[in-house]
Amino acid sequence: MTRKGKRLVLIAGALAVLSLATGLVLFALRDNIVFFYSPAELAQKHVGPGTRLRIGGLVKEGSVVRGDGRNVSFTVTDRTSDIRVTYTGLLPDLFREGQGVVVDGALGPDANFRADSVLAKHDERYMPRDVAEALKKQGVWQGGGPNDAPSGQPVTSR
Repeated sequence: MTRKGKRLVLIAGALAVLSLATGLVLFALRDNIVFFYSPAELAQKHVGPGTRLRIGGLVKEGSVVRGDGRNVSFTVTDRTSDIRVTYTGLLPDLFREGQGVVVDGALGPDANFRADSVLAKHDERYMPRDVAEALKKQGVWQGGGPNDAPSGQPVTSR
């Protein structure tokens, strides 16, 4: 075998090993990848039950219902579409109606979202970038003031 042939075999082998490693990493991470959706996007995508998702939007006014113990249910809205969320656990201190929220969990067979974690924004002028962009896309973004941070960056006071 010539020098050029050996080099081609070596390159082909390295590419095969790299492809195999990439495939194994993606296979291992497939259950850990979580996609972000607004309620309207979730309704359009027709996601199947049991799929891990991250949903963001606003907590709908008058939708928070506290059950037995730490059980709570509420509705996340982007003012176009709503999705009912059930959660068992402690809610963040800043969680309240009309505020931005991001929930991680899975869609149940009854079209209710079963959340594993609930994240609330840390002050009234901050919203996660994905949530702000989804609300802008829906035309319901309420920002635009001089102290607003639509890029998802926190506003610092001077």
